[in-house]
Amino acid sequence: MQPIESFEVPAPSKVNYINAQYGLKSWLLTKDHKRIALLYLASITFFFFIGGIYALMIRLELLTPQGDFLQSTTYNKVFTQHGIIMVFFFLIPSIPATLGNFLIPMMIGAKDLAFPRINLLSWYVYLVGGLITIYALLAGGVDTGWTFYTPFSTTFSNSYVVATGLGIFINGFSSILTGLNFIVTIHTMRAPGMTWFRMPLFLWSHYATSLIMILGTPVIAITILLLAFERVAGVGIFDPELGGDPILFQHLFWFYSHPAVYIMVLPGMGVISELVANFSRKNIFGYSFVAFSSIAIAVFGFLVWGHHMFVTPQSVYAGMIFSFLSFAVAIPSAIKVFNWTATLYKSSISYDTPMLYALGFIGLFTIGGMTGLFLASLATDVHLSDTYFVVAHFHYIMVGGTLMAYMGGLHYWWPKITGRMYPEGWGRFSALVIFVGFNLTFLPQFIAGYLGMPRRYHAYPPEFQVFNVLSTAGASILGFGMLIPAIYFVWSMRYGRHAEPNPWHLPGLEWRTQSPPPTENFEVTPIVTWEAYEFAPPEETEVVGRFGPELERT
Repeated sequence: MQPIESFEVPAPSKVNYINAQYGLKSWLLTKDHKRIALLYLASITFFFFIGGIYALMIRLELLTPQGDFLQSTTYNKVFTQHGIIMVFFFLIPSIPATLGNFLIPMMIGAKDLAFPRINLLSWYVYLVGGLITIYALLAGGVDTGWTFYTPFSTTFSNSYVVATGLGIFINGFSSILTGLNFIVTIHTMRAPGMTWFRMPLFLWSHYATSLIMILGTPVIAITILLLAFERVAGVGIFDPELGGDPILFQHLFWFYSHPAVYIMVLPGMGVISELVANFSRKNIFGYSFVAFSSIAIAVFGFLVWGHHMFVTPQSVYAGMIFSFLSFAVAIPSAIKVFNWTATLYKSSISYDTPMLYALGFIGLFTIGGMTGLFLASLATDVHLSDTYFVVAHFHYIMVGGTLMAYMGGLHYWWPKITGRMYPEGWGRFSALVIFVGFNLTFLPQFIAGYLGMPRRYHAYPPEFQVFNVLSTAGASILGFGMLIPAIYFVWSMRYGRHAEPNPWHLPGLEWRTQSPPPTENFEVTPIVTWEAYEFAPPEETEVVGRFGPELERT
């Protein structure tokens, strides 16, 4: 193995992005990608806790079969608002807007993203869309379900559909601006020697995600705009009474919303690739296959939207094609799981907190992917459609996948972000609690759904109560597990042990600058002469020096 070339890590700057005493104005007008990432982190955390409160209300209602905690109309608003907040304001932006914003320039050896002002604008757009949506929820809420199915959303619902749609419409531009910024940055600002196949897989996954953002988000934006136009002006677009076609809405909605699944989970796959390689001290098995599988997922993701419509009047022949394509799209995801597993085989694994989240991701994502095959099959989907089987499958992919990767990435890069270490023991404990709580919450829902329990009902037959009691108990454990990192992350920012520039002893460029990084990331533009995951032999340790292979044997 070739030695890792090293260069001098600059002395800690007197003023850096996280402890500069410039006041609120400097943050609100900043063009530093790291500060913008932290603004996103605070905003997304706020929306996550709002969505979590709605989830708590759902689980409390379903604890008993009678529907005695919430009225039916209130329950409709609660599960709708939970879905809208979690999907559009947490899951979709969580990893790209925070970890992606913070790390992409450093990983390619750049000083910032290609368009710093547009990057700041994307946060303001996200905030405006979120505040409009919060206003709609506080003013009376929306009860259509997060999918806004017509004609209910255009004609029958008396809730704040237009205001909520406007918030989501505006928020979509934040995704488009972020995706555009990432694509241009990765194409044009890589450091000398940083070829496409020396890039960390984190960058490949965000590049593929950005393609989906800029190609798919305009479709949902136009769809929501048409929905609002029909509702306000009474023009027949989706309402059959006005000459419209409600199935057209589903085609347009799912043409974006299934690729949106990969906007949520593809960045998480990039995080997991980093964790698996770096905590097993091995190059990813089949690096090029894992890299191209991200692009394949982005492409195939636009071809499978029709499997959400097997129980509509969609053509049987179209259903057969969509079923085949839905099975095919699982292949690139399976490549990632198999290659991660092959990387772990006979490796020296460090079971630090980020790695525990990575292993949890692999397990939960595999369960979610395998159960998705039942929904991709025409015969079984008819039985399972609109049951809690779908709810469980969706949460295993989106929450079990995205959330585990997000938490793993936060723990992994927390020393770089803050310059402080978190308490490792509490980190491992919380990872285990979250994993147990998540499975106890959603595994019983597979059984309840298979037995026929429909989703979106606030009252249900008593024979399903045992499954709902288990789910509510699991949600309590899951919520407790999420509260622990929130506490010790805040604690670590003041009392945590100071982090070294490279506390994990890894070859990536983001670890070759101080912690936290200076405003311009690198004092000297690095020259990359090593592969993405090129680890020094165990008997060698890196020496801080000038550019060059200066290594000392221990």
